[in-house]
Amino acid sequence: MASPKTKKTAEQAQQKQKTETKKGSVAYESIVNDVRGRVKQRGTRWGVAHVYSSKNNTIITVTDLSGAETIAIGSGGMVVDAGHEGGSPYAAMQATYKVAAVAIEKGVTHINIKIRAPGGHNSKTPGHGAQSVVRALARSGFRIGSIEDVTPMPTDTTKRPGGRRGRRV
Repeated sequence: MASPKTKKTAEQAQQKQKTETKKGSVAYESIVNDVRGRVKQRGTRWGVAHVYSSKNNTIITVTDLSGAETIAIGSGGMVVDAGHEGGSPYAAMQATYKVAAVAIEKGVTHINIKIRAPGGHNSKTPGHGAQSVVRALARSGFRIGSIEDVTPMPTDTTKRPGGRRGRRV
């Protein structure tokens, strides 16, 4: 028979192993579920999820409504081992679960989403991770108020780089 002390330490070790956020070792969705069960809701608190999604990475920042106070931040490159996988939908989804767990702990219940692509002279369409970020935020239990595209579009702009005959490779 195991003594109560060893039983308690075994449970603590098991809990620690569950919440370990080493890259690739734990599904981050389970962390969000653990946090949601632990945190007591205190009314409604709105936040804004700023999602920058390019071909190479996806960056998620949750702020208050004014955008002045950052509540949580994460990127696809933070959760995968290989840097070139930072822009993948999987990396974006895992980063979103990490950000959602922090935001839920701080009391955010409702969220507006602003999606941004590189824009300007670069690509005007968001990367592969943008759609999976929206899905992951919805699955995390947030009430989504609005989804908006805030990509900077030039109306009349400076000359594109590359010259008259284009970039010669």
